[in-house]
Amino acid sequence: MAILVDENTKVLIQGITGSFGGRHAKLSVDYGTKVVAGVTPGKGGKEFEDTGVPIFDTVDEAVEQTGATVSAIFVPPPFAGDAILEAVDAGVELVVAITEGIPVQDMMRVRSAMEGSGTRLIGPNCPGIVTPGRGENSQGGCRIGIAPGYIHKRGSVGVVSRSGTLTYEAVWQVSEIGLGQSTCVGIGGDPINGTSHTDVLKLFNDDPETESIIMIGEIGGSAEEEAAAWAAENCDKPIAAFIAGATAPPGRRMGHAGAIVSGGKGTAAAKKEALRDAGIEVAETPAEMGAALLKAIG
Repeated sequence: MAILVDENTKVLIQGITGSFGGRHAKLSVDYGTKVVAGVTPGKGGKEFEDTGVPIFDTVDEAVEQTGATVSAIFVPPPFAGDAILEAVDAGVELVVAITEGIPVQDMMRVRSAMEGSGTRLIGPNCPGIVTPGRGENSQGGCRIGIAPGYIHKRGSVGVVSRSGTLTYEAVWQVSEIGLGQSTCVGIGGDPINGTSHTDVLKLFNDDPETESIIMIGEIGGSAEEEAAAWAAENCDKPIAAFIAGATAPPGRRMGHAGAIVSGGKGTAAAKKEALRDAGIEVAETPAEMGAALLKAIG
């Protein structure tokens, strides 16, 4: 099963001819992802780096001719908001926005425009989503974004995280203990994003392949507390968690735009307390995430 994407998902990449987007598009193709189209205005009719992937001028044209259902956004920050909305207008089911630094006002406009649409947004400022394949080295799955595909292994653990690098650490640990991952979702660390911890927990809870969950959060906001409250009432699967930012000074942004403690709210201590109260096993350091999961599973 897995959630959101699998080996049959057809992916298009907006910004495929840029250096960053092109590099990760090639890595996704090599991983076995069904990248069926790229979009760069003015470069329609060309092929992406001898991969057989056609380039289109618009998302609407790409969707109509290839049947793509997911779009990855590798468009520079000033234009990324409009790129997301172009994908929404084309009826794409899932948009994964990798771009960092999209202006907050643009994301406010995007969120308002997306209300009532049939499109789910992951990100922005996220590492993307990976459902590992079942073949050798887990290739043949679906890798969308910038995550290192080689560390993934198909298995039973769902991973959801605000942090890219901590996602990779959790994935590595889960692979090393032999459990593997069903799907890994990096939701991003911006204050205005499309998909929350709770949204992903709901999907994992309903997925028969996902037997346990690692949730990674950080200081700032209340998303982790809200996820803990939902899990306490609704989730019957073991969950381990880690919260980054225990030593961050109040009022100073740490890393992600959303990682800031203000007004005494959003502290690591408060988040960890809420998680423990919900019956979730909390790792005190990143190195302990795999061990915490094993303890949660029992």
